[in-house]
Amino acid sequence: MVLLDISRVAAVIETIYSWVWSPALVGLCLLSALYFSLRTRFVQVRRFGEMFRLLFSTDKKQKTGITSFQAFAMALSGRVGTGNIVGVATAIGFGGPGAIVWMWVIAFFGAGSAFVEATLAQIFKENHNGQFRGGPAYYIEKGLHSTFFGCVFAIITAIACGIFLPPVQCNGIALSMSQSFGIAPWIVGLAVALVLALVIIGGVKRIANVAQIVAPFMAILYILLAIVVLVIHYKLVPGVFLDMLRGAVGAGPLGSAILGSTISWGVKRGIYSNEAGQGTGPIVAAAAKVRHPVKQGLVQAFSVYIDTLLVCTATALMILACQTYNIIDTVQVTAPGETTVTYLQQNPDAPDGEPGVFYTISAISKIIGKRAAGDIVSIALFFFAFTTIMAYYYYAETNLIYLFSRFRRWQLRRMREKGLNQAAIEQEKTELERADRVFGDDRSEKIVVWILRIFTVAMVFVGSLTTSGVTWTLGDIGVGAMAWINIIAILLLSPKALRALRDYEKEKKQGMEPKFDPSGSDIENADFWENDL
Repeated sequence: MVLLDISRVAAVIETIYSWVWSPALVGLCLLSALYFSLRTRFVQVRRFGEMFRLLFSTDKKQKTGITSFQAFAMALSGRVGTGNIVGVATAIGFGGPGAIVWMWVIAFFGAGSAFVEATLAQIFKENHNGQFRGGPAYYIEKGLHSTFFGCVFAIITAIACGIFLPPVQCNGIALSMSQSFGIAPWIVGLAVALVLALVIIGGVKRIANVAQIVAPFMAILYILLAIVVLVIHYKLVPGVFLDMLRGAVGAGPLGSAILGSTISWGVKRGIYSNEAGQGTGPIVAAAAKVRHPVKQGLVQAFSVYIDTLLVCTATALMILACQTYNIIDTVQVTAPGETTVTYLQQNPDAPDGEPGVFYTISAISKIIGKRAAGDIVSIALFFFAFTTIMAYYYYAETNLIYLFSRFRRWQLRRMREKGLNQAAIEQEKTELERADRVFGDDRSEKIVVWILRIFTVAMVFVGSLTTSGVTWTLGDIGVGAMAWINIIAILLLSPKALRALRDYEKEKKQGMEPKFDPSGSDIENADFWENDL
């Protein structure tokens, strides 16, 4: 009976997942990205050179916040994860080489979505506890005047990113390290949990300092590894690009038989990978100290390019050039833990079974041997997954703090409604404002944050001992729900981001260093910028 109930719960979860991540969400992500690109007149192209320059530009007059590069690195930590290795292999395995072209397409247009959501996050950010906080929950409340939906988004994000997603990433680390180095999974889990604790206890500053070193360093090393593989197989590279372009339009060896799967898997994996429009990037974008919101919008658009056009493409080209992939027709579960795979196209150098990390390992093993290739990919997975866990924690912490601050404000309103004496209300209001300015003044908030830290670290350790399964699906449901809420919100709020862009470009045209004034763009509730004038 218990097993039956568990199977029913699993079936319900899978059904909910199929509803959330339906073709409607994929279509919404793609169409909204196209809409934003058109409305901004392809700002991701027009301002491409400026994107790179702004990485190293920050407002030195502001003592609060992190630098633009740190915000970029933190966002990159969340975007660049196991999906850049495993997800790309899956896209090729089920969609063929052409799926990578569709990943490029969604990245190109998705940069427009990333620009809009990051710009909105900067417009409506708050100075809370000496740190900038912002993201979808904040701009939904202030821009759409809906605290309810802001809280709904914050609750989903705190649960998905604080509970369900970190253990899945640690499970991937533990399994790869166990297979490559023979280390017991629980030892790997304990080590990851301890290192994570040392990082997140230091707050956003320490997370940013670690991210700005680890994330770019690992991405560069991984891309260099791919370049070495491609140089050795340089004669095959032109043919690889030709196969990708043919496959993208149904002109490959399989014709149009898998064109639907090619587009579907390419778009879906592109969305999973670069996270544009999902609402996670703007949480980090809000933490940056800049003189104009558009600056951080351009930086975050650039991070989408790095994730998909460089890191994902590096994985794809290695797999395709070495021909260590198959194109899957069907995968059938024949028994618990056993599957039967049928192929549309099978290459002699490709590992059997479902697509995954072994496609990448097999490609690299042609150069340095299977053992060394497995070790290198395991190390890459460790750093990619660990920095992703750091990003998850920050997403959860920011939204938990949002919920706690709104709960206190609700308490204050209740006091007024009950007609308590004015002196008590003013004292409570003063305490609330002080808690917003200085971290640690509000003991209750500090306790809540520490509970989140302890719980996240514990869940990371637990993840090394269990299989991902349902936990991964629940996390994906949370991310999908975040995307539904966020994309609808940024579509409704996009006129404000567009007015900010026009203001920025107007000041640039006049030869001025842009400084944001919300009143000049007819934007209300941009409290930080109004107080900063």
